[in-house]
Amino acid sequence: MNRCTHKISPAAMLSKRRLSTLMALGLLSFGYALAQQNPMQNIRQFPPAAQRGVMLITQPPELVLNDTTDRLSPGARIHGTNNMLVMSGSMIGQKLLVNFVREPGGMLQEVWILTDAEAALKLPTQQ
Repeated sequence: MNRCTHKISPAAMLSKRRLSTLMALGLLSFGYALAQQNPMQNIRQFPPAAQRGVMLITQPPELVLNDTTDRLSPGARIHGTNNMLVMSGSMIGQKLLVNFVREPGGMLQEVWILTDAEAALKLPTQQ
């Protein structure tokens, strides 16, 4: 049983579709504009204890940091340039400029792969 007696004309239906399409495109372009912000605003804040080095993962958890053999701690986190976690096995053989923090036992606990903008800046402890 159809209780709706009001019928929508095809022209009105088409204009509603156009309006919803335009709204969706507007939202997409707004999101794109937000993504194109100044890259200097996207520089991450590193802890005061962070150090800088060149990292080469050889055989996880083993790596070479500043020409010295080193090791990732169990549960170590490696942050990519987009700040998402990266698995050490996916970076075997790549030489990367990084900031890092050691755990009390001396192994690497936290590693950040640097963007070009972050690499150009000095760490507060290096100034």
